[in-house]
Amino acid sequence: MDYIVLDLEWNQSNTGREPEVKEIPFEIIDIGAVKLDGDRKEIGRYDQLVKPAVYKQMHKVTGNLIHLQMKDLQAGKPFTEMIPEFLSWCGEDYIFCTWGPLDLLELQRNMHFYHMKPLSESSVRFLDVQKLFSIAFFPGQSAGQRHNLEYAIDFFGIEKDVPFHRAYSDAHYTARILELLPREVLLNYSIDTYVLPKTRQEEIHVIFHDYMKYISREFEDKQTALADWEVISTKCYLCHRNLRKKIRWFSPNGKHYYSVALCPVHGYMKSKIRIRKSESGKVYVVKTSKFIKEEDFQKLLQKKEQAKELHKIKRCPASRAGLLN
Repeated sequence: MDYIVLDLEWNQSNTGREPEVKEIPFEIIDIGAVKLDGDRKEIGRYDQLVKPAVYKQMHKVTGNLIHLQMKDLQAGKPFTEMIPEFLSWCGEDYIFCTWGPLDLLELQRNMHFYHMKPLSESSVRFLDVQKLFSIAFFPGQSAGQRHNLEYAIDFFGIEKDVPFHRAYSDAHYTARILELLPREVLLNYSIDTYVLPKTRQEEIHVIFHDYMKYISREFEDKQTALADWEVISTKCYLCHRNLRKKIRWFSPNGKHYYSVALCPVHGYMKSKIRIRKSESGKVYVVKTSKFIKEEDFQKLLQKKEQAKELHKIKRCPASRAGLLN
């Protein structure tokens, strides 16, 4: 299997001059990729500007960042010509690798806008090199704390031989980092959710080294999702027994939901539900579960009590008034 290390640059509505097209908020204008073989040795390069068809004015921030103007893009290939060429170059047995989770989302949005055949009929598995770098060298670091590409280049002491913020150059640097990551960390693949499971049978259950991930099918709304048994169940992903909750589902912010169940064999299992909006305007669920220590259980218990008190204050005008006196 080959690794296709991909990076994209895109343009967007130039506020006040061009209205945003809802179906394609970001139009791809530059694509770069590096192909690595199974031993992570470079065997190919792809570098192509894309002639814009939706946004004909360059957003000021985009132009300053990537040092491209509209006149530079006129020599590019139309998106509908570039994609077949690029996918043919990728080959047949490969996995996409990107720095962060956004590139595959925007690639598929652009393809859908032009009514092109999708990358896959199901969710695409890929390697998020930014996440893998964090797992390998900064364990426990949250997504919001992850380092940028230049930090990782400096971390490894890689020569900065091409400028940043162009598609090929960022793909080049991402490939250099991928080459240096421990092989075992590559097992922690990511799942792009542009295409979601269509039925309960297709829903995704994946067990990684120290946690489990579940991705649901679409639901009409949040309330329907949170009433689904599979969504709210707390089953030990190691021994598969149904568990009794020690902390029932609660939300500190209305976006994320937490619970803790106790497995008599493996201990406390924390689960987290995130409600996300799908491309169709419905919702789906990403649930992760992992085993935690007693001290982490106590912290979450305290977090639930704080959320309960805050909820009481929000519901009681007299309590809110008391806080101001």
